[in-house]
Amino acid sequence: MSGVEVNFDGLVGPTHNYAGLSYGNVASKQHAQGTSQPKAAAQQGLRKMLAVSDLGLPQGVLAPNARPDVDVLRRLGFTGTDTQVINKVAKTEPALLAAMYSASSMWTANAATVSPSADTADGRVHFTPANLNNKLHRSIEPAQTGAILKAVFNNETHFAHHLYLPEQDSFGDEGAANHTRFCAEYDKAGIEFFVYGRSALQPNIPAPTRFPARHTLEASQAIARLHGLNEAQCVFALQNPDVIDQGVFHNDVIAVGNQNVLFYHEQAFHDTAYVQDELNRKAHNVGIERLHFIEVPTEQVSVEDAVKSYLFNTQLITINNGQNDAHMALIAPVECRENSSVYSYLTTLTNADTPIKQVHYMDVKQSMKNGGGPACLRLRVALNQQQVQAVNPKCFITSEQFKVLYQWVEKHYRDELAPTDLADPNLLTESYTALDELTQILGLGSVYSFQQV
Repeated sequence: MSGVEVNFDGLVGPTHNYAGLSYGNVASKQHAQGTSQPKAAAQQGLRKMLAVSDLGLPQGVLAPNARPDVDVLRRLGFTGTDTQVINKVAKTEPALLAAMYSASSMWTANAATVSPSADTADGRVHFTPANLNNKLHRSIEPAQTGAILKAVFNNETHFAHHLYLPEQDSFGDEGAANHTRFCAEYDKAGIEFFVYGRSALQPNIPAPTRFPARHTLEASQAIARLHGLNEAQCVFALQNPDVIDQGVFHNDVIAVGNQNVLFYHEQAFHDTAYVQDELNRKAHNVGIERLHFIEVPTEQVSVEDAVKSYLFNTQLITINNGQNDAHMALIAPVECRENSSVYSYLTTLTNADTPIKQVHYMDVKQSMKNGGGPACLRLRVALNQQQVQAVNPKCFITSEQFKVLYQWVEKHYRDELAPTDLADPNLLTESYTALDELTQILGLGSVYSFQQV
């Protein structure tokens, strides 16, 4: 196999906390104002990365955004030294301070939309950071995320980087959490599957009424244009507005795809027949002989159980051990094993006649409590062998790099972080010191604004 899909996981930042900032995300609101464990969160994420690497898949890591974002606070009129700014905001606008401290960039499924070179007009891998403009704490990410992506994929011959879409509601873009790709081989042409929650310009398209639809059709269409995609290889599908109102804030909470498999809940899409027909129609254009649609019935797993367990926020990966032993596996949170209906379904699934033969359960409970499962933590990047060689080598997880990063977390992270701890100016110093050292470990250069003064 000459092409691979690399999962680039977000490293959980030192300020991981439970502020409950994500309206529409059930887990985020449920655990709001609890005491988080930043050290455990980062180490859980690192162990998941190593586990995927040990399965024989190349595994990457992306640095977190620097938090707190004092630059934004200064744009909002707070003045003085960093310590003075933190003290002022803590006293007058604690909710704003919590947003500036958010470690949400850990969920790199929202970092960007990525199109492999086999799909793009210029034969390069294209990246567009998501603007994430629906939530304040996430809307401050795209510029810094873009800088980190450029430092990891830093070869213009192979990689093209775009500015994020206009920061306006009509072009709400949540990145790869609403995008997947189907292909016969990772370095061959594929179908790019864009899922949106509403249209800004076509009012007749149904939309949710309780929780916001964060991603628009117009954003997906713009990404397809920017990346030079062929219309014959794109499918745009409307997410079921009813499930958004049940807490399915992104498509990757209700569906996941890989190569020739779409694994999804019965209620995932507004028009499932259309999704299947369009994907089947375009599959032959890219050499996919057969698409497998694995639909989970509501009578077996309710939407509520799917959201609680994050059954679909699993990583669907292909494991190839040679000798015609290629099969697919799910990287699932342990919550899937603890939910009786979900575990029963997965046990049946792996014994059925589908490409999915294994489930590997991972403990990412700290991320789960904040509303993100295994799939939230990774950005998928399909690369050919030349492109793999062009990636910043320090951003791949090896056994040695794992040890270095694990020790770095042990050195710099707090064991616990309560909401009141965000008022401590020492947390800023600790975070910036840790991230400055991290850029050296990962060979990123001065990607943070605090390094550039």
